[in-house]
Amino acid sequence: MSNPVFLALDLPRLDAAKELVNKVKAHIGGVKLGMEFFYAHGHHGVHEIAHCGLPIFLDLKLHDIPNTVAGAMQAIHVLEPAIVTVHAGGGRAMMEDAKAAAAEGTKVVGVTMLTSLDERDMTQTGIGGSSHDQVMRLAELADSAGLDGIVCSGHEVGAVHKQWKKGFFVVPGLRPAGSATGDQKRVVTPRQARDDGASVLVIGRPISKAADPVQAARDIEATL
Repeated sequence: MSNPVFLALDLPRLDAAKELVNKVKAHIGGVKLGMEFFYAHGHHGVHEIAHCGLPIFLDLKLHDIPNTVAGAMQAIHVLEPAIVTVHAGGGRAMMEDAKAAAAEGTKVVGVTMLTSLDERDMTQTGIGGSSHDQVMRLAELADSAGLDGIVCSGHEVGAVHKQWKKGFFVVPGLRPAGSATGDQKRVVTPRQARDDGASVLVIGRPISKAADPVQAARDIEATL
């Protein structure tokens, strides 16, 4: 895609969300709609944002037994998402069924490790090893399950790209140089992530919370 930036749009008001997308759409490549947006506005909200004319990334992080995830994937066919996420930690069978149930043309990517987590968090949840090792394990599993790619931080995307040459890699938690990191712990700049092999750059607050969102989006686009 010519512009890999997907705006993470989690505004609680649909009218404000549409207004923001229409303001910045010349400087982004798509819109990511997460659980907060989807639970608040449902199918109607997704259709309203789709009218803005950009690809839709449904970041629903599906994670359940294989049959349930397959049913959920079939239920969103009508929304025609370009990308949908499932949790890679759901296992191979779940990922296989998710991909099999996805609409033609929809990329299914596995969330490996949230960018709000670090190795201390991993230890507290009983996961051994480093965050890098965990991402690499789940990337290999997602590839073997037939997914299109994974979601990982910019810290791991370079290594995953070397391992999975044809993978589709979504990198969230990005911050332009000098920006506050907020609740993100494993961040890089959009340029660095792109250089390391990211296919999609998910950027939210640096644009949506900026005093001038259009200028913020334009400035990020200029670095790519």
